[in-house]
Amino acid sequence: MDRFLFPRWVNRLVPLAGAGFVAFAIYGGVVFVFATAPETISIGHAPVQPVPFSHRIHAGQLKMDCRYCHNTVDKAAQAAVPPTATCGNCHSPAGGDGTTKYAAVLTNSPNLEPVHQSIASGESIDWQRVHDLPDFVYFDHSAHVTRGVSCVSCHGRIDTMDVVKQEKTLSMAFCLDCHRNPDSHIRPLDEVTNLAWEAPGSSDDQNAAALLGAEIRKANGINPSTNCSTCHR
Repeated sequence: MDRFLFPRWVNRLVPLAGAGFVAFAIYGGVVFVFATAPETISIGHAPVQPVPFSHRIHAGQLKMDCRYCHNTVDKAAQAAVPPTATCGNCHSPAGGDGTTKYAAVLTNSPNLEPVHQSIASGESIDWQRVHDLPDFVYFDHSAHVTRGVSCVSCHGRIDTMDVVKQEKTLSMAFCLDCHRNPDSHIRPLDEVTNLAWEAPGSSDDQNAAALLGAEIRKANGINPSTNCSTCHR
């Protein structure tokens, strides 16, 4: 019986297979690094920002609506980083004659110098991202906000933070748990940006929020998908 021999052209596949294995290992390593980066899953991640913006003062004390700065959060997938012009509406710098174009709140504060420089130069402020999902994950803010899911569910009580930090894991398990059990995260649409809101009767009944959320979900036909293609497109 003749001994079987692979054709000579098979020899060319050996280095290709080796290169493919190396490429896959590198890809897997990159995915692992980004998927486990502090910006993705580390609770407590709080990068230093170029301007010490306090959400506790603006969203908490002054009761500013989240949508004033993050003006696309209920219209698009991205929440949008506010342009410096938005900051300038309240913190416009003084001109040469000492007057201001808009509101003059803390005009001479050294903390606002990057804002004033940005307004003068037209260059954006280099804000550091706090909540950052991997590139292979698709998340649509508007799909959640317009169905009654408040900022609190993913970001925590931002209105109590001087320095914004990541408070939730934002892992796949975290998202799936919410999609499988959404009722406690759904509230009336007019309370979505009221971060201090509590469901009526929640002080006496811990299930009050879930019961109200279930009613809203059924009334609006909200059925969160758990299909992989929802986030991995």
